[in-house]
Amino acid sequence: MVYNFNLGIGWASSGVEYAQAYRAKILREAGQEAKFIFTDMFPKDNIQHMTENIGFLDSEIIWLYTFFTDCKTSPVTYTLRDLEKKFGNRRFTCLRQGASVKYTFPGTNEYYMVYLVNGKENRVHRAEIVSNGRLIRKDYYTYCRIYSEYYAPFDKKAHLYQRRFFNENGTVAYEEIIDNEAVMYQFPDRLICSKEGLVGYMVSKLNLTRRDTVIIDRNKEIGQAVMQNASPARIGIVIHADHFNEASTDEEHILWNNFYEYAFSQHKHVKFYVTSTDAQNKLLKKQFKKYMGISPRIVTVPAGGLDELKKPEKRRKHAMITASRLADEKHVDWLIEAAAAARKYIPDVSLDIYGKGKEEGTLQELIQKLQCGDYVRLCGQQDLDEVYKEYEVYLSGSTSEGFGLTLMEAVGSGLPIIGFDVRYGNQNFIDDGKNGCLIAVHDKMGRKERIQKLTECIVRLFREADMEKFHEHSYEKAKMYLTKEVEKGWKNILK
Repeated sequence: MVYNFNLGIGWASSGVEYAQAYRAKILREAGQEAKFIFTDMFPKDNIQHMTENIGFLDSEIIWLYTFFTDCKTSPVTYTLRDLEKKFGNRRFTCLRQGASVKYTFPGTNEYYMVYLVNGKENRVHRAEIVSNGRLIRKDYYTYCRIYSEYYAPFDKKAHLYQRRFFNENGTVAYEEIIDNEAVMYQFPDRLICSKEGLVGYMVSKLNLTRRDTVIIDRNKEIGQAVMQNASPARIGIVIHADHFNEASTDEEHILWNNFYEYAFSQHKHVKFYVTSTDAQNKLLKKQFKKYMGISPRIVTVPAGGLDELKKPEKRRKHAMITASRLADEKHVDWLIEAAAAARKYIPDVSLDIYGKGKEEGTLQELIQKLQCGDYVRLCGQQDLDEVYKEYEVYLSGSTSEGFGLTLMEAVGSGLPIIGFDVRYGNQNFIDDGKNGCLIAVHDKMGRKERIQKLTECIVRLFREADMEKFHEHSYEKAKMYLTKEVEKGWKNILK
């Protein structure tokens, strides 16, 4: 069995989660059984809805908090009708507004505020119980009640002080006692005094053997607990980002990324490290030798792969695409301003932006400010498998990519890429002057200059480049990322 450890997942997941989903597919097709373990709380959503959304199977998912119960990973099937049965003979009235329903009970000071999966169905995600104007409990459901949160008034607010996690038959499996940041977990036979301790206990209960492999995708908060309890299984560390701070590194000392520092210090217990690009592999090997005097096993396996190369019947002329989480570090605002500026020289240039994230509102305001909404569009989260090939160019504003799944998908559809000359993804997928523009950067390069350089590259690419040759060069680069090649890499690691 291969156990893969992560923290959270969301509707606007990062490349780490998409890399895991792709790995799940690869291992599935190779006949290798695998589990993907998530350790964050998900009070706003059912984890199954988010894991299914990016391609996991329910049978592949383990959630830390239901691991100690007999509740299975499942979509929400619990309905309003099921909830109403719990009211017994109590009289009630209900008022529905979209995805929420309010139940009131005449003659009492209590009401239920119920939140549904969506506004069209009757499936219940959670019910909040309010008594005398105060929140006292929240119940969370999938096909049964999986846990409840208990609240008490403190400083004029509802203060969470306890969670109870249930088995399918409604019995209590264990409890979490909460005092601000401090937590304690009470089981029938033991008391665990931290979240890290809970993770470690879960790992110990997996009953790992030498035939098992533990892969840690996120080390923050959980890495030490997993590694200390994973023996005798093989341990692997996947590196998804730049692994060190260049500005704080000199000939004598290196400052590792704090996400990986512990995993690097425990190299004696790590069977292998995985990077997504050869460039990062070579650099990490060199740094391990120079600063630590060691030569651990480091393997390059791309974070994703392509089932096939996508060829269009026709591309939209001067159409550009970008796809990412809408987050600060992706600098989508630079791309919007560059597209607007390029419009002065390429009258029909356009940019479609795919993805969701916290910056969506800010980006929409920028589009309105620049009055470019008729050719710069926010297109939301979509399956882009057959979409990339409709465009002529891919734009990237990111200043750091460990790999860049969307960059890989872009070359898989033959797109030239415009991006900054930064480790590792852009340098891996862009051959300057052959399938795009790799923009040189320097320490004092500000926002205005970056937008100007992006604009110049857009104009130059559309005016001067032999686009057919650029498309073909991207297709050639993409061949090494076909699924069969990536599958070989994982088989070699796990054999």
